This record gives sequence, C-alpha cells and structure tokens, in this order.
Amino acid sequence: MGSGESGTWRRTTPIYPVPPAVAVMRFLVVGGDARTHAIAATLHRAEAEVCVVSSNTNPGLERLAKASARIDPTDAPRVVDFARAQRVEAAIIGPEAPLAAGVADALRAVKIPTVGPGQAAAQIESSKWFCRELLRKHGVEGQPKFVVPASVEEVDRAISEFAGAPFVVKPSGLTAGKGVWVQGSDFADAKEGAVYAKSILLQGGTVLLEEKLEGEEFSLMAFVTDSGVYPMPAVQDFKRALEGNKGGNTGGMGSYSQRDHLLPFLSPADRDRALATMEKTAAALTTEGLSYRGILYGGFMLTAQGPLLLEYNARFGDPEGINVLTLYEEGDFAELLLGVATGRVDPNLVRFRRRATVVKYVVPPGYGDRPQVGGILELDPMAIETDGAHVFYGNVQEVGPSAVKLSHSRGIAIAGEASAIHEASARVEAALKSVKGNYYVRHDIGTKEDLARRTEHMRAILSPGAKPSPIPLSVAAPAAAPSSAASADELIG
Repeated sequence: MGSGESGTWRRTTPIYPVPPAVAVMRFLVVGGDARTHAIAATLHRAEAEVCVVSSNTNPGLERLAKASARIDPTDAPRVVDFARAQRVEAAIIGPEAPLAAGVADALRAVKIPTVGPGQAAAQIESSKWFCRELLRKHGVEGQPKFVVPASVEEVDRAISEFAGAPFVVKPSGLTAGKGVWVQGSDFADAKEGAVYAKSILLQGGTVLLEEKLEGEEFSLMAFVTDSGVYPMPAVQDFKRALEGNKGGNTGGMGSYSQRDHLLPFLSPADRDRALATMEKTAAALTTEGLSYRGILYGGFMLTAQGPLLLEYNARFGDPEGINVLTLYEEGDFAELLLGVATGRVDPNLVRFRRRATVVKYVVPPGYGDRPQVGGILELDPMAIETDGAHVFYGNVQEVGPSAVKLSHSRGIAIAGEASAIHEASARVEAALKSVKGNYYVRHDIGTKEDLARRTEHMRAILSPGAKPSPIPLSVAAPAAAPSSAASADELIG
C-alpha cells in the first residue's frame, strides 16, 4: 500500500485498522520535516513504535514508521481518526501550524496524552502580541521595548517612540521564521520599515515594532509541564541564508551547541537568567488558566543588560531541536515525553550527553528568495555515519535507494557530534563529501573563525575597551567516539 496518495495509509501488517497488540509504547508523531524525523529517531532509539502523520512523504520517517498517513497535519479530525485507529498511547507535535490549529486539544479530547500546548497556550508563538501582553501583564522581566500600532495611521507615531534608534518589524502571526525584518539588515531606514509595517496591517494582520537589540542570539528550550520547567542545552541558530550572516532570513541554515551545554559567549549566570524568564512565563500561563504540556523554546539576545527575550516558540526548534535530540540517547525518551504529556516528569530522565553538536542544512541553490526546485542529491548515509554525523530528512522526495529530489525548502540536515564545536563542524564537512549534487550549505557554521568572531563581539559589548583574549575552542580531552550511548559520567542532568 503506497503512502504517496492523499489520505492513504501505509500498513505494516495485513490487518487494518486494528494494529497488533504490542508491549512497547506506541507514539503518534505529527509532522514531516527534519526536526520531526529527529524526534521520531530519538523515540525509535528508546524502542518506541512510531506512527506518523504528515502532508509529505519523508524518507527518514517512512523507514521508522509502523504506519503513516498523508494527512494535512492541521486537519484535527483526520489526525485523531488515524491516532485512534493505530491505538497510539501518546502523541507529540513537531511543527507549529498544528498547534495553532488546535490539534493537541483534539487529541487530548479523545484521551491521547500529547506533547504540545493547546491552541490557547500555543498563542505564545502564534501571536507575538499575545506573548508580549501576557509578559507585560505579569511583570516578567527581560523584555525589549515594543509598540503595537492599531492602524496604518498609527505606524509613524509608533516609530517615533524609538527616537531615531533602529527597530525591528514583526508580524504577530506565524511566519515560519521568515517574516521579521531588522533595520540595517532587511530595510535601510525608518521610512522603509514603516512601509513594511503598514503592508502587514493593510493585509489584516497585527504588527509589532520592537527596539533592535545588540548582542548575540541564543536558543534555550525546555520541557514544560505541570511539575515544572526542565531545560535542555543552549543552542545558537543561524537564520541568515548566506555565510557571514548575510542574505535574508530563513527557517534556519544550521546551529551548534557546546559540550558543557552553554555557548562560547554564554555564562551559567546568563543562561540561568534566561531560564528564569521562561519559568516566570510558564507561571504566567498557569495563572491565566492555560495548561502547558510541551516544549517551550525561548529565543534570546544576550545584551549588555543581560538576556532579553526576542520571541517564544511552542515546540522544538528547527534546526535547534536536532542538536539537543542528537544528545539524548539514554533510551528513556518515550517515558520522558509521556511524563510531559501527562503532567509529571522524572527529572532523572532529562539528561543529555556532554558533547558538542553542529547541524548544517543542505538546501537548494537560491533558498530563501529564489530556490531552484528539482535538483537531485545522491548521498551515502552509511558513509556519513562513519564520518561521525547523522542525516535527517526534510522536505525532499525519495527518487532512488540513495537519492532524493530537492523542493523549495530545506532538504537534509546533517548533524555532527564531537568534543568541541569546531570538531563537530569538521565532521559535518567530512560527511558532506558523501552528498553529491547541486546544493548550498553554510560552511561557516561552527568554525573556529566564526566562534572567535561571535565571542569577541560579545566581549566588546560586555567589556568595551578591554583587550581581546583567546577563547577556549575545545572544552574537552581528545575526541571520543562520534556517537554512542554514554556512561553516567558523560551525562549532564
């Protein structure tokens, strides 16, 4: 039974719709991107069975799935029908659109515990206006100055409140990481920014104007449920399409994490301040009567004033989720997610290996503005694994045993793991030799040069006038094996 036709289901047993009785946990995974492939792969390592709902046929997910369906992930009734037919015990939602559409609510309504907030709480991502107003109402610190013009006529007055300082224009709704315009990068002056802000309002949207922050961005994700907020390793994402942080915003070209779960420029104190903001946000949601059982992802800017919140996402980041999921190999991931979905997490299950990771996306040439669709990639997954890296499939179509066709979006993510960031980056570069075809990738992610530049940038902000100092580019003894289940002394809880 093929799974490429709309609404058809792939079967792994001759009997449908009732699957055989199983002793292992059975999870529904909603989504079809590389991040969702990483979620499913981590569940698979935990010996859980995976059933998949996605609008596309993801080669990596298809190889892992016990059953899959080509269903719009935002179509709650059909997602629920599939989940019930497959007798799943729990569910996790990968991308943001199904959360905004209320799919988590629909699954919970039929007693399927789900990792992912309901539609109302998911407004923390789907409505930037809701997020800022919630945090202002509850006095949550760490927010930049922002203004919300209610009409086209109010835009110019709102911009004047920044007194000539650069600002950022943000559509309030979901934009797949590509709608935010920053003065100096996406528009030149206040007049051009005003035109963009007004265009959003004229299309019926809501727009936020925020002060432009100077510093280094970082991502901090956490499992959030009734019993608390449980952080993951910090990650730095690369949004800009071109090397040197040039070009337009994308969904994310790659990311890295450090062995000690901090970043070269991020101190434990600043990480803890960001976490405190997330904990207060979770408390604010609870006070408002909005239950949150899922992933909360804080996008922060480390500034001279400390970490300030840029935005929240209500799910694993893409690609940042790939970094942290690569490090979770304890085999308890299914139990951890079930705890998130049902309200109580055993903190001993929130453990990640002390290793650095780098993720780089292989994308079609021109990705972001004018992607060249239809290019063929030939890859050798076994050789990539030998080079200390892993492949996660994104929006591609399988056209042969070792070949995929690129679409307009991100194709495959390659994740490298090592003792230090630049070593993990080198492993990805070695793995790229096993990917043939016409594609683009940001080679500068995780290199010594880029790490030094970012750390010096942050040092100059925090200690202006101080002499440059070398940074520790390796934080570990000689490299361990590329990837393996770790012993207890190689884990950080």
